[in-house]
This record gives sequence, C-alpha cells and structure tokens, in this order.
Amino acid sequence: MKKKNIIAAYAVYSELKNITKEDALSLDVINIAFCHCVNAEISFKHESELSHIKRIKELNPEIKILFSVGGWGSGGFSPMAASAEGRRRFAESCLEFVKKHSLDGIDIDWEYPGIDWAGIEASSDDKVNFTLVLKEIRRAFDHSNIPNLMLTIAVGNDQYFIDNTEMDKVSNYLDYVSIMTYDMRGCGDRITGHHTNIYSYDAPPSPRGKNNGLRSVEHSVEIFSKAGVPISKIVIGAAFYSRMWKNVQRSDNSTNGLGSFADPGNYGPGFGELDACYIGKNGFLSFYDEKAEGAYLFDGLTFISYDNERSLKQKCAFVKQMGLLGIMYWEHSCDGTGKLLAALKEGMS
Repeated sequence: MKKKNIIAAYAVYSELKNITKEDALSLDVINIAFCHCVNAEISFKHESELSHIKRIKELNPEIKILFSVGGWGSGGFSPMAASAEGRRRFAESCLEFVKKHSLDGIDIDWEYPGIDWAGIEASSDDKVNFTLVLKEIRRAFDHSNIPNLMLTIAVGNDQYFIDNTEMDKVSNYLDYVSIMTYDMRGCGDRITGHHTNIYSYDAPPSPRGKNNGLRSVEHSVEIFSKAGVPISKIVIGAAFYSRMWKNVQRSDNSTNGLGSFADPGNYGPGFGELDACYIGKNGFLSFYDEKAEGAYLFDGLTFISYDNERSLKQKCAFVKQMGLLGIMYWEHSCDGTGKLLAALKEGMS
C-alpha cells in the first residue's frame, strides 16, 4: 500500500489553544515550537500552554504531536553533542519530556551544525556529533516502553547544511527530514525574488552568488537526495508568511518588480494579513510566475513573495510526482483564514 502523504504544521506553543477541529483533522503532524537545549537538557518555561495537547488529540486521535527543539538563534547543541555524556543526557531528557507531555516524538531544529550564523556555538566536530546525538536519541526512543516514537529534523535548504552533516548516516535514525524550503531569498538580499519557489528561474546575480535563481524546492530535494536522504523520507516546506522588499527600483515595467534592486529584504506579513490588506487591495497587484511556481505582489514600490493557494497545490503535485513524504509549513498562526491549510488538504487528497 502506498504510504500516505503527510501535512505537518509548525505551531508556536501559544497557538495551540487556537487549533480548531478542522485544523486537527486536516493535519497529520503538529510540531510545537520551540523548546531549547540548555546544559544538555530540554528547557521549556511555558508548560501551562501544553494543556491543549490532550484536546487536540481528542479532536483527531490519529494526529502526531512532536516538540521541536531549537530554532534560529537557539544554541546549546554543539557543547551538548561534543561528549558522549552530553549526548546521553540530552537523549534521556528528550524521552522524559515526551513521556511527561504525552508527545509522539521530538523534532530537532539545530540551525546549524558547524555554522555560527545566529551567534551560537559551532565546531567542525558538529558534523560527526550531529549524527551521534541523533543516534543516541533514536536508541533511547527504541529502548523505551513507548512504541513508534518519532524523531525528525528540520534542515537548511542549501548545500551549506549538507557540507556540515552526514545526511546519509543521519537518515537512518529519522522518520523524515523536513527541508526548510523557504527564505531562499529575502534575508537581507537587495534583489527581489521568490522566497519559496518550486523551480529555478532566471534571476540576476546577488551577494549570495551568481546562481541566484537556482535555489528552489526542486534543487533542495535533488541535493539532499544525492547526499543520501531517501526520497520517501523528504518533507518540503511551505511558507504561511511572506518576504518583503521596499523601495524597489525598476527600469522596465514588464518585470512587475521581480529581480529588481531594492532595500534589503526582510520578513513581510503573514498570509492572514496579506489576505486582509494586500492581495488585490491598497494598490497591490497579484502576479504568478508559472516557471518558478511562485506568487508575488507588487504596488510599484513594494515587492512581496509568498505562498498562495495555487502555489501550495502545485507543491502538493510536486510531492506526489517526486514520491516525497509530504509538506510542512511555518507557521500556523500566520493564516487565520484557514485558506492555505484547506489548499494543502485539497492538494494532498
């Protein structure tokens, strides 16, 4: 029997109270964001928010709820993973946390092994130690009295993550790998572009490199597959938020702002706000790039890249075509309309 494609949501802990019955029945996995690794143990200071786990599981007894450890700027991983004792303590802490809160597993979001971009500790030894810590968590889960505990990871979308890890070995200990196929452009870039496009497209060079248009969902899947991650264990990412560039400079009106020089890109509104105030409103026109499979908005000065219902259905088609496991998205509270989750549900049906 063909394995079911999954839809997984990242939801900040404060969002759990807003998960509806329709949400719960549309989702296969919820990753609660975030707890942290502190002194080789899980640290979380908002446990009262977790009372909603029981309610969500009553709404959908089949749903899996994991806790995600880490996130951007969350350190503690490198020192923990550097010793056998640290890895053992962390694995035991993960298991105890799962037991305490009736979770179905743990998602590790180490951003990033071997790289100190967010000001976290990093070491060249992280490459091997990343494998060892996941192996230790898998061992602890498998030797517990709780069957089928899940272990997943979220990974960066480009070669930098592969170069600093052993993805072929890592995959053996994981239920799946979620590739964060968003923020591919817009993180300070001064050239407007798609931040969560499925396919590569022609784009001008940017400070990130000459092949600015290469980064895409398809490219990420290809390089992680070549690095040893089974296709059947790959989950791609969708964005319920946007990336925005202001003061766009353009010499050709036909570009509609795409590929133009602008102020550095940064976070834009969530889809709920886009739907209420931007899409077809306040001078913003909607565009869709059929080559890249990416939606965007432009009002002559401000460019916004985002996922809409059309791009999400295309991502679902891509998942099925490639034999991938599914789609995850960041982050549930960004769309109060429910339109994007409905599009994913329809696309996966």
